[in-house]
Amino acid sequence: MDAEPLDARAGRARVRRRRLRTVRAYAFGAAGLLLAGCASMPDRGDIRPVQASQGVDSQVRVFGVPPADKASPAEIVDGFLEAMTSDDPQLETARKYLTEAAAKSWKPGSAVTVLSSGLNRVPNRGEKDPEGPRWKVTGKKLATVDEHSAYQPQTGAREYEEFLQLVQNEDKQWRISTPPSGLVLSESDFQRIYMPVNKYYFAGGTLVADPVYVRQRTDPDSRMDPTTQTVQSLLAGPSRWLAPVVESSFPTGTELSPGTKSLSYDGQNTLRVPLNEKAENVAQPQCKKMATQLLYTVKDLTGSRLDQVELVRAGGKSTSLCSVSEVSAAAIAGRPKIPEFQYFVDSEKRLVRMKLDTSSEDQQARPEPVPGPLATPPGFKVRSAAVSHDERRAAVVSEDEHALYVVPLVGGGTMPQPMPVGKGGKAPVLTAPSWDASGDLWVADRDPQSPGLWRVPGGAGTPEKVQVAGLDGRRIASLKASADGVRIALLVDQPDGSKVLYVGRIERPDGKGDSSAVSVRELRPAAPQMVDVTAMSWAPRGRLLVVGRENGGVQQARYMLADGSMVAASLPGATGLSEVAVAATEDEAKPKPVVAYSEDGIVWLPPGAQWRTVAAGAGGRAPVYPG
Repeated sequence: MDAEPLDARAGRARVRRRRLRTVRAYAFGAAGLLLAGCASMPDRGDIRPVQASQGVDSQVRVFGVPPADKASPAEIVDGFLEAMTSDDPQLETARKYLTEAAAKSWKPGSAVTVLSSGLNRVPNRGEKDPEGPRWKVTGKKLATVDEHSAYQPQTGAREYEEFLQLVQNEDKQWRISTPPSGLVLSESDFQRIYMPVNKYYFAGGTLVADPVYVRQRTDPDSRMDPTTQTVQSLLAGPSRWLAPVVESSFPTGTELSPGTKSLSYDGQNTLRVPLNEKAENVAQPQCKKMATQLLYTVKDLTGSRLDQVELVRAGGKSTSLCSVSEVSAAAIAGRPKIPEFQYFVDSEKRLVRMKLDTSSEDQQARPEPVPGPLATPPGFKVRSAAVSHDERRAAVVSEDEHALYVVPLVGGGTMPQPMPVGKGGKAPVLTAPSWDASGDLWVADRDPQSPGLWRVPGGAGTPEKVQVAGLDGRRIASLKASADGVRIALLVDQPDGSKVLYVGRIERPDGKGDSSAVSVRELRPAAPQMVDVTAMSWAPRGRLLVVGRENGGVQQARYMLADGSMVAASLPGATGLSEVAVAATEDEAKPKPVVAYSEDGIVWLPPGAQWRTVAAGAGGRAPVYPG
């Protein structure tokens, strides 16, 4: 049976009830605002959509309304679904809709199911249950957030279905005996209640962002503030998807000192983090890596300046384990080098570079040919290119897309021989290449007879074909390796002509086996909201800038987290963009502009400004930053 809308009277009642249970999160001295009230709820009918607090902004606190005396089964179900969206401590109001046993065993913090719209609930009209009425709750599943706080977009079947069994207690009040295993929220409620944060782990000597979601305010279960929730999640270890390729410097079993509910800064902009006894006997180098993970995890969570993180002993002891400043943490973290130049292929098919000076009045760039062998051979034409992170080498694909060259950008000399990439057909059909921070070069062959992903170890070794689990013979249209070297974004051709964006995990051998064992595992959708993606680039803090369109929508450019969840930030005027480049620099004080290819040629977007043409008459395509 399809869902039908609530009648106008019931809709107005629901709106009134929401107004009575919402409080803006503004403090007035020591006093708070308290609102209470009640409203009638429908006690019969068929399917009812329950779209809790749609459109409520993140400054609104929601408090549940307890069940009324002699409330009908329909009122109990509706009231419980609404109360799951509340900010009550321990979700006390939601538990009042449950039986005593269910209230004690319910663990809403174990997982979150995110639905693309509100819940529909309908009484089960099958065989009558001797215990009481059963209500079926349904919806379209968008994603889940697991016990590690990791967001997982839904793939495959998206139907959500749950049965809520109602029974009468000794007071003849209807209560739910079988609640969902965790929270069930609409997308709007999820965005109001939760916020994305990055926690950081090491892959070799490089910090890797692991995106998770925490409560925007105090967690109802743990009573921890957002910073403490995030630190707790960091100590618990990486998400399951990222765990095979990263490691934590914290010893197993490390937790916050018992009773820690909040973390704050002192007058010297230092965050002190008390840890239990598991962290007491680590060596200083390891301790400083622990503090570095914490500093990068926490520094984006507050508007306050964070200069230092200090780890202190458990039990209220004042003895410091170690500390790390922002400057020293940067050296430990292995952050990517800030790019000196931006590169593109000009109208004469040459690889050129430029500095984008946002301080100049005319803000016009002056492209120049790159130095080295690419500047010397007359007639050599470039289709696409990638520049290594140290900007000392370029990988270029010939104009016919059949040959890949790795060329030094220093000194002179002649063009080297092409790399032996591709096996099938008359010649490979190569995508634009991409470098990772370890110096490996990645490129895909789109030859229909033998498509595949290739890696050139160190940019100089023998090319190796890489196994991509889940690709199922589909061709890669374009790719981009992340600067941290553990993820790769793949734009994949679909049978209907559209392109879908995936992120895969790069698994490398442990040094004991064959180096050709490098593979890409667990592809997951990186832009599930978009039906067609045309361009993408890695951006700072483990994000992706994605150009595409949603179903029935126009082209747009949005920042996405690597887990496939959408970040609010979007770029203006994205119509017509077919290639984009974003500098993967952590220098947020001086962000690099977005550079793109459009019908107007190479354009760039300075921070806080509008799109501008790079240079009048310069033409060109294939813009890239190092990487």
